[in-house]
Amino acid sequence: MELDEYRRYGKELVDYIAEYLRTVRQRRVFPDVKPGFLRPLIPMSAPQDPESWSSIFADIERVIMPGASNPICTELEMCVLDWLATMLGLPSQFLHYHPESHGGGVLQSTVSESTLIAMLAARKAKIAQLKSSEPNTDDAVLTSRLVAYASDQAHSSVQKGALIALVKLRLLETDGDFSLRAVTLMQALEADRKRGLVPFFLCATLGTTGVCAFDCLNELGPLCTREGLWLHVDAAYAGAALVCPELRDCLRGVQHADSFTFNPAKWMMVHFDCAALWVRDQWKLHQTLRVGATYLQHADSGTTVDFMNWQIPLSRRFRSLKLWFVIRSFGVVGLQAHIRHGIEMAKYFESLVQSDSNFEIPAKRHLGLVVFRLKGPNSLTEELLAELIQSGSMYLVPANIQQLFIIRFTVTSQYTTSADILWDWNIIQQRAAKVLESPTSAGLPSDGVGGTTW
Repeated sequence: MELDEYRRYGKELVDYIAEYLRTVRQRRVFPDVKPGFLRPLIPMSAPQDPESWSSIFADIERVIMPGASNPICTELEMCVLDWLATMLGLPSQFLHYHPESHGGGVLQSTVSESTLIAMLAARKAKIAQLKSSEPNTDDAVLTSRLVAYASDQAHSSVQKGALIALVKLRLLETDGDFSLRAVTLMQALEADRKRGLVPFFLCATLGTTGVCAFDCLNELGPLCTREGLWLHVDAAYAGAALVCPELRDCLRGVQHADSFTFNPAKWMMVHFDCAALWVRDQWKLHQTLRVGATYLQHADSGTTVDFMNWQIPLSRRFRSLKLWFVIRSFGVVGLQAHIRHGIEMAKYFESLVQSDSNFEIPAKRHLGLVVFRLKGPNSLTEELLAELIQSGSMYLVPANIQQLFIIRFTVTSQYTTSADILWDWNIIQQRAAKVLESPTSAGLPSDGVGGTTW
């Protein structure tokens, strides 16, 4: 859309809000609808093609307002999360509206929170299982035996989740492609069981933070099912790419997952906060997070979905509304084009880095993420990053892989062009030249390993 269109649509929405406030006394305080009212009013699946703003805007009064703040907040979220799961190619076990499903999706604030919730649910389920053979053992004692697993490339939120859940965590070594393999997990399970520990949870990552590597889900999934581990899949960044069927090879084995999460706010043009979490068995969330105070009850308690039992806070934001707007505005085809464009821009940046002998790419590019560094000791790349951030023209985030300090470059904006990429690369080259020409960089020794470190 052109800028003038955004202004016109923005003004239309502001005018609607003003009119709503002016006429608020004529509106019902409590909605006059029955549970499930929304399902017949909107399509079962997301639109393939973009819809006009006029049709989306008209649905605010037709679809949203009859349900007021609730139940529309819950019911739209259920519908949109089913849309999204289908768009990504996730199995039917994660759908709300499927006759054989006991699961469903919910929007959390962040993927970090999603991982914590999955870990808490897995802990509760494993303790309940252990209680069947040790009914007199205190929960705290049983918790002290539990051990969770993730790869050494997993996001730090897994470590924070283990701290909060009071369980042990083992970070497992990855292979040459920074992927966690089943043989490594199996060795860890055997070693920990010999120590008297109880494995209960694995966080498998699809698209790691550092280099966008993918754990081997088609190996890990069957192993988790066989060994009784809750399999949680963290696809925070890469999950959005699954709207493109050709990018779904990493999903093989996902049918074994107990939970799956990704962040539309990273690459699907939805504002923070908006993280999707799906679970195979919603009862396992209920038994972990459900509370029953009188003031939380309503006429349909126990017969409808209450998302307060799927999350840590009791109150919640109407996050699904912005996701609904974005999906309808772009359509599945438009979102696919957006993802493919980001990947093409990343490929272009990768080619520019490869053309300069001062730089190296220490890990394979995946999707729209390219990692790069200056050849030589880490101090050079650290100085380059400081220069780039100080320039005020870009903000890049570092990572460490195999003792190498690297810089991450990712493309997530729909507006990024090849000219923008070239502009960024010229700045990177200019600042790199400054670093390499500085007296402190001259004559630095090497440790003898390609991509030397200090």
